[in-house]
Amino acid sequence: MSILSQTPSPHHQHAYWGGIFAMTLCVFVLIASEFMPVSLLTPIARDLGVTEGLAGQGIAISGALAVLTSLTLSTLAGNVNRKFLLLGMTVLMAVSGIVIAIAPNYPVYMLGRALIGVVIGGFWSMSAATAIRLVPQQQVPRALAIFNGGNALATVVAAPLGSYLGATVGWRGAFLCLVPLAIAAFIWQCISLPPMESDKKQMPKGSVLRLFSVSIVPTGLLACGLFFMGQFALFTYVRPFLETVTSVGTSGLSLILLAIGVAGFVGTIIVTTFLNARFYQTLIMIPLLMAAIAGMLLLVGHNIWAVAVLLSLWGLLATAAPTGWWTWIARALPEDAEAGGGVMVAVIQLSIALGSTAGGLVFDSLGWRSAFGLSSLLLLGAVAMTFVTSRQKCKAH
Repeated sequence: MSILSQTPSPHHQHAYWGGIFAMTLCVFVLIASEFMPVSLLTPIARDLGVTEGLAGQGIAISGALAVLTSLTLSTLAGNVNRKFLLLGMTVLMAVSGIVIAIAPNYPVYMLGRALIGVVIGGFWSMSAATAIRLVPQQQVPRALAIFNGGNALATVVAAPLGSYLGATVGWRGAFLCLVPLAIAAFIWQCISLPPMESDKKQMPKGSVLRLFSVSIVPTGLLACGLFFMGQFALFTYVRPFLETVTSVGTSGLSLILLAIGVAGFVGTIIVTTFLNARFYQTLIMIPLLMAAIAGMLLLVGHNIWAVAVLLSLWGLLATAAPTGWWTWIARALPEDAEAGGGVMVAVIQLSIALGSTAGGLVFDSLGWRSAFGLSSLLLLGAVAMTFVTSRQKCKAH
């Protein structure tokens, strides 16, 4: 237990890789919890007696709470030991899974989704700072890559696993399956994380607003926000689209969702090569191609093979894109990357909430074609704003 009695030295002599992997398990459960409703929307809506659009708001509320948490946690937490804060977040994640699994009605289900939103915002806004304290400085990128590996793996398995578990043990059982994993992450973090006293040197007040004085930051964040809004206006409603329009069965649904996930995993592996070679061109092409895919789905929505191929390409592009935007914030704000990262978490989560809300309202009132059309328009907006950001960058040089 000597690892618990040590505080990391200022020079990070010790690397707490056990803590990094324990947090990666936490990331895996967190992302799986966040996006599990995507593959279970139909049975959740049926069981709780609400529309699929309303059930989809479960993703919107978790996004909204994540925004509030990411912007306020460091102030509210004050001098609390960061290890205890992470452990508290992990307990809250397990509680959320239990609340959702036993929810007797829609408001209780939404309460469970709100709790997971608090964990998402808190965990992601602390992740970079925690990695910096757990490993030597030159190994921080590797630690963050391992975190994102947990993210990518969860993206691959969450939707098909949720669909499979939903068919075998029901949607409530699917959420309940995440609880033992959250408990395992809690125990592992207890053992492997060192005490992490809060940093007494707080950021100066207004520093987050100061970031917006850098000319490319507001346009870049708007481009990033439009991208995530466009993505989730469509992706949140993939299951009802596949069931009602493409008419796929349970096994076909699981296979298509798995194909989306595997393609996304491949995307995260290969995107770095493109970003290194043509950074802004890659950031522009991703939403442009996704807008084209959304448009093509309007034409071939009834053809299962065409839909499977198009959604796999969608997964490859959509899952790779966040790597580009995190790289962008590090390039745009090299001196303020951590503060910029907190704002980025808020922008992404707010955009997911807005996108899934708008998509749900349009899906329920005007039908799937309008929702997919909205997605395409938002993605084209992201293309335009990314282009503007790239021109500003050129002028700055």
